[in-house]
Amino acid sequence: MRANILEPIVINGMVVPNRTVVPAMVTRLSAEDGYVNQDIIDRYVSYAKGNVGLIIVEAMAIHESKSGPLLRISDDRFIDGHKKLTQAIHDTSSSKVVPQIIHFMKVARSGWRQTIDMLSEEDIVTIIRDFGDAAARAREAGYDGVELHSAHAYTLSSFLSRHNRRRDRYDGRSLEGRLRMFGDVMAEVRAKVGADFPVGVRFLADEMIKDGYTLEDSRLIALRMAQLGVDYISLSVGGKFEDAILKEGQPPYPYTGYSGERCMPGASFPKMPHVHYAAAIKEMINSKGFDIPVISAGKINSPEDAEQLLRDGKADMIGMARQLLVDPNWPKKVIENREEDIIPCVYCNVCKQLDENFKEVTCFLWPKGHLQAPDYDPGSLSPTWASSEALSAEYTNGAVKLKWQRAEGEISGYDLYRAEDNGLVKIIQAKKGTGFTDKSVLGGLKYSYYIRAYTKSGQSSAPSNMIDLDLPIEDFTPQMPEK
Repeated sequence: MRANILEPIVINGMVVPNRTVVPAMVTRLSAEDGYVNQDIIDRYVSYAKGNVGLIIVEAMAIHESKSGPLLRISDDRFIDGHKKLTQAIHDTSSSKVVPQIIHFMKVARSGWRQTIDMLSEEDIVTIIRDFGDAAARAREAGYDGVELHSAHAYTLSSFLSRHNRRRDRYDGRSLEGRLRMFGDVMAEVRAKVGADFPVGVRFLADEMIKDGYTLEDSRLIALRMAQLGVDYISLSVGGKFEDAILKEGQPPYPYTGYSGERCMPGASFPKMPHVHYAAAIKEMINSKGFDIPVISAGKINSPEDAEQLLRDGKADMIGMARQLLVDPNWPKKVIENREEDIIPCVYCNVCKQLDENFKEVTCFLWPKGHLQAPDYDPGSLSPTWASSEALSAEYTNGAVKLKWQRAEGEISGYDLYRAEDNGLVKIIQAKKGTGFTDKSVLGGLKYSYYIRAYTKSGQSSAPSNMIDLDLPIEDFTPQMPEK
């Protein structure tokens, strides 16, 4: 029998209360000193209040290189702050919390960046030791495990990459050579934290760059990681320097190119575009006798879809970074059978743009000025419509212009729903105001629209009136040549 989203799972002795995961997501709430502060604590405690099963704290540096507002675990002086964070989470709920630890290379505003073939043998020994020491600090600080960041544009991922240009023990021309750095790090971490401390990994199922590795390699990479004793595998894609868009006077940022868009697929992508990766990797490692959890992620936001992935055996846990950012109470609402109150992510990627511009990461759907998600108040009143004809629509110049009357109550925003030719109803937009122009329509099809207002806690109104529009096909006339 397959698991459901609310079923506990045990990871090397760590009892995770349900199958929901918030993957590591940069907040930029830390100061440049790298210490845990109250804003950081508040952000992660909000997930614990929402009963998220496994909370992965944003990437924290294992070394002292400068990188703006980034958490650090590179020295014993940071342990006390992390103790405060883990204690606050454990005092709030049964959620488990794991830090993602990271090593990254140097980048410059000129566009230059350090690559792994520039590292000396001494540099590599230092990096391996730093991973082990950081993992030991994580255990001392009260974390329930540790996650090794082996994804995106960072050091461990660069060793795994087909773009690895080293020609020594870590030779990029063979898969075994590319895997040796992770093996060395894993051995060091185990030596420092022991066999009974959960060690997970996040790595790329597909680099999403020219000549990068794909699922054919990542199936084998995952198998080796399982052979080395990792306790869970969390999957991502893309986010590489190789296709980053360079901006004059700014250091390269690995989420600006196509691989970055695939890493955090926006509204133009279909839902769940990456689930086949987790399914294939899970099938591979399970077939070889390894039963460690595989975490699927990427535009998964509905309880029904999450449940289906678990029932079909395509994943063991469900990662939802942006969805749990907008509504950290997603699990609690599922527990309370209040799925209708979930505030769905619309994948506008404002959070991604804030990170790219080195600003504090918040959600566009939160009330204006909020640094954290609003508290959940299931007792608040749902919005209501004053009129049975609140929504109106007009088709003109190839677009549908929608307008609606403001709902009554403490409104935080409006979700706009659309169905195409009586098909699946989808949320296509979330708006703060009372109008939207839908430019992604095609003549000859029927479109149906309605809206729902929601409060800051997620309580939704009943649907507004529905608008049905049969759009005409444009009359194309032949252009006769002039005589």
